[in-house]
Amino acid sequence: MTRTAVVTGASSGIGAATARRLAAAGYLVVLAARREDRVKELAAELRDAGHEARAQALDVTDRAAVDAFAASLERCDVLVNNAGGALGADPVESADPADWRAMFEVNVMGVLHLTQALLPALRACGDGTVVVLSSTAGFTAYEGGGGYVAAKHGSHAIAATLRLELCGDPIRVVEIAPGMVQTEGFALTRFGGDEEKAAAVYAGVPDPLTADDVADTIAWAVTRPPHVNVDLLVVRPRAQAAQHKVHREA
Repeated sequence: MTRTAVVTGASSGIGAATARRLAAAGYLVVLAARREDRVKELAAELRDAGHEARAQALDVTDRAAVDAFAASLERCDVLVNNAGGALGADPVESADPADWRAMFEVNVMGVLHLTQALLPALRACGDGTVVVLSSTAGFTAYEGGGGYVAAKHGSHAIAATLRLELCGDPIRVVEIAPGMVQTEGFALTRFGGDEEKAAAVYAGVPDPLTADDVADTIAWAVTRPPHVNVDLLVVRPRAQAAQHKVHREA
């Protein structure tokens, strides 16, 4: 039976790019995201290109829906926990608690829901891989990023803890932590649709990472020999030396 990869947040950005990469690598890719029309369109694109793909509307914060989704799968060899995102850039003092709660639900609880639901299948396949997309924000705090930083610290902690707890099981736990990535909607969502603020994030930065750059990294880690575990891979653009050190051209 064809090896199966589940990719969450697959309707756009890094998730969609990862789905394309894994499909090209020979996986049957299950595209899961809230925007059903987008994942259906991508699944059709992949099938037209001769790959195996199916689409599934899924909200990773809905545990009942996640459990039903897991039960519908014949097998799962790879789980890419990509669904996530940032909301707002206010200081801790004035941040909206609802934004923090929403970020925690998708970046932390979403990872927990999918991982718990699919671990039996990942174990049963005899060679499973769990990928957690965290962020360099999960290691270094910055002003205005408190809620997102806290959430990504949470996803980093899940990956690190899970790797310890599964030691001896036939399951790898891989964490990919991207730095500055310019995707179609990340900054725009963060700033509530304010295009000027979203554009300012990348202003003057020569060649920020693209979604496909990160997807290439994910696919590389997933396709290593089964005994090779890429515990943590931090990937940044050359212009970003650290979270607070970014080269910008005039």
